[in-house]
Amino acid sequence: MIPLWDNVPRKRFPLVTLAVIVANCAVFLREITVPAEQAGMVIQTFALIPARTVGYLVGEPGSFNTSILTLLTSMFMHGGWMHLIGNMWFLWIYGDNVEDRIGYGRYLLLYLAGGLAGGAAHVYFQPDSAVPTLGASGAIAAVMGAYLITFPKARIFTLVPLLIFLVRWELPAYVILIYWLVLQTFSGVASLAAADSSMQGGVAWMAHVGGFLAGIPLMLLLRSQRRSGR
Repeated sequence: MIPLWDNVPRKRFPLVTLAVIVANCAVFLREITVPAEQAGMVIQTFALIPARTVGYLVGEPGSFNTSILTLLTSMFMHGGWMHLIGNMWFLWIYGDNVEDRIGYGRYLLLYLAGGLAGGAAHVYFQPDSAVPTLGASGAIAAVMGAYLITFPKARIFTLVPLLIFLVRWELPAYVILIYWLVLQTFSGVASLAAADSSMQGGVAWMAHVGGFLAGIPLMLLLRSQRRSGR
């Protein structure tokens, strides 16, 4: 299912959402303009590699920047145009209303903390993986989790594949988001059952699940703090 737009009005300009989109696009443009002989080094330096992170945490030789800081830097990298466009589209659909509800600073905190939680979940479930992981999916999943508990009955205009056709349906947000979470969870469990997890490629499914589940308590906390502040 491909969300197109929702019916939730916003009161403020989505400044942080737009800034994050611009930052991700700028980093991606930098990625694809790096000379070919340096591209591998850039990935190894800034992408998240679970085995390297775990090794650093248990005392093996390594650099903080390439072992721990990559939990953050990897959130602004993408593996291709479709990866970037898909992530930024989902962020635009769901992020503006979450930002509108809790404000700029709290929204940025939710986004970054959710992304870190997603990266940590990926490391936890695939600690031996030597495959570089990159993308904003964990952070965006946190925004989706926040949207679920804030606007569960919002109507999402969605493209749904039906046989060979794409049909536009108006669906409740909770239907789309819970379906997405279930799909990510089943895909993640299936990937963990693969014979050689140390060299798995593809999608970091558990980062999506971890980010989404982290977004729920983060939103509850930040929303309550905003109300008490008022």
